[in-house]
Amino acid sequence: MSRGVLGIVLGLAAGLAFGVGGVFVKPLLEAGWSPGAAVLARIVVGATALIVPGLIALKWDLRPLWRAKWTVLLYGLVAVAGVQFAFYASLERIPVSTALLIEYLAPIALVLFAWIRSRRRPQLIVIAGSALALLGLVLVIGPGGGDLDPLGLLFAWIAMLGVCVYYAIGERAAELLPPVALIAAGFVVGAVALALAGLVGVLPMEARFGGVDFLGASVPWFVPLVVVGLVSTAFAYLAGLAAIGILGGKLAAFLGLSEVVFAGIAGWVLLGEALGPLQILGGLLILGGIVCVKLERETSVAEGHDPAVEFGAEPVPAVAAQPSGGPAR
Repeated sequence: MSRGVLGIVLGLAAGLAFGVGGVFVKPLLEAGWSPGAAVLARIVVGATALIVPGLIALKWDLRPLWRAKWTVLLYGLVAVAGVQFAFYASLERIPVSTALLIEYLAPIALVLFAWIRSRRRPQLIVIAGSALALLGLVLVIGPGGGDLDPLGLLFAWIAMLGVCVYYAIGERAAELLPPVALIAAGFVVGAVALALAGLVGVLPMEARFGGVDFLGASVPWFVPLVVVGLVSTAFAYLAGLAAIGILGGKLAAFLGLSEVVFAGIAGWVLLGEALGPLQILGGLLILGGIVCVKLERETSVAEGHDPAVEFGAEPVPAVAAQPSGGPAR
């Protein structure tokens, strides 16, 4: 398997893992868990699963972690806690579909960011891919309805920027820390931040510790929590960061849109939430947009220019400020 194919497989695997997370979390929400408590718990499970592998990757030497402390803080506060907090804060004020649509504009924002930095217009195939992906998102998620509270829109845009930070840090992660160490440390920082938000009452925290319905069976509350923590948190972040390292932030971000498609399929297969014709068409358009961006990358590499390198150059000050010898879904 070539390195490029491996990156695509990892990107799609991350999209699948993130996409089925809603199915795994839904039993907890229906049992009375608040979204904030469910998110905090899944991050704690993910951190618990990755702490030892992260320490092993560091060879039990915490000095690289300290040298990359600002990157770790940025990753944990923005790409982990910030995205989750801002997204759920937006849901209190605007429709879910609108919040999702704004958050998933991150890949297009990355294209615009690279355009501004390089002062070089993206190839037409990338612009076409972005347009296809945007149209597909509108069809899959829907444009939403109801009042659009300005503060809710602001929170949704903050969540989108947090996703951009996730991809920007991911491009340079390996230069500072082993990816598993960055994710584990970021989860710890994110969990602490979310817990503090819960303690001061900014993020509601409610949990119920009885039995829940999970994939047609009655199970203890911790079963879906462990599954979502291991599959849709720990594995999803690991696979996503690995895909970013191989493919670059732009293509990996477009592959991340597959999460929307996989979420719809998972809801259809596991929960009986049927997809309509427009949603299926939207999924195909998203895939078409991904293909367009992939074709642009292959053309650029063949000409000796890698767009991922261009975008990844000094993506955020906290990353650029760290020694190059020794990196936010």
